[in-house]
Amino acid sequence: MHPLDIHSEKVAVLLGGQSGEREVSLMSGNGVLQALQSLGVNAHAFDPSQRELSELKQDGFTRCFIALHGRFGEDGTVQGTLELLGIPYTGPGVMASSIAIDKIMTKRLWRADGLPTPAWRNVTSAQETLAAYAELARPGQPMIVKPAREGSTLGLTKVTSADQCAAAYALAAGLDDEVLCEQFIQGDEVTIPVLGSGAQARALPVIRIVAPDGNYDYQNKYFTDTTQYLVPCGLPEGEEAAIQALVLKAFRSLQCRGWARADVMIDAVTRQPYLLEINTSPGMTSHSLVPMSAKAAGIGYAELCLQILQSATLDYAAA
Repeated sequence: MHPLDIHSEKVAVLLGGQSGEREVSLMSGNGVLQALQSLGVNAHAFDPSQRELSELKQDGFTRCFIALHGRFGEDGTVQGTLELLGIPYTGPGVMASSIAIDKIMTKRLWRADGLPTPAWRNVTSAQETLAAYAELARPGQPMIVKPAREGSTLGLTKVTSADQCAAAYALAAGLDDEVLCEQFIQGDEVTIPVLGSGAQARALPVIRIVAPDGNYDYQNKYFTDTTQYLVPCGLPEGEEAAIQALVLKAFRSLQCRGWARADVMIDAVTRQPYLLEINTSPGMTSHSLVPMSAKAAGIGYAELCLQILQSATLDYAAA
């Protein structure tokens, strides 16, 4: 960890990028930039799709706040470049970032550590998707088909009948060579941010998400006001604490650090929580959930940005 001296450091807020989540990243990054500047931090916007990352070193940046989402930002590539440049950055390191962006690898590690995650199959054809539907879909319940390495529900389909499998596979495969079929968990949808690293990591308040018709898609995430975000979440106190403990295990299982946000489904019948995925560069827009949860914990938006920036570090610190 590198202590932050806001009077001597030059901070780059990495935003935009070239993934399918560029638009959201610009909103996140500009929010972070304004917040840091309001606290007197010498912060500047830096869009890696417009400039070479090597310019960070040339321009004297000493720390990076990564507000990029998706590929070429949240997947270990930018993290690896910053390691080579020797510039501390926010969020998990190279390995944790590259694993977490891949939902299949994430689920394999969680399963190996005994953590609950919905049953799944990775598929390479429409025919395999159809076979997965026969195996994973419960009576009257859909199956989820999604790209393994995209975020913000891009390319996701709730398959409710066998004749939808081919189109669902084609949509997901158009975004990623790796396609994931996952058992749908009917119940409460919640999300839980984590701040900190190692033994000091702590889970923030659980947010329960109530989307129109249960459809928490890209549009309802970022551009409508009809989705409800409940914090306090309204779950029994013991259940919320158990979910927070589970998410901390999931965070540490992937060796995350700094901050992240985990998405969890709670089975309506058994009340068993199931880990879906972990986001290692969560949104920081006006609709985003980490600032909402932090506010419930008494942490304002600007203070949250500063705390995250303070946690910037490197996997391989200079000797």
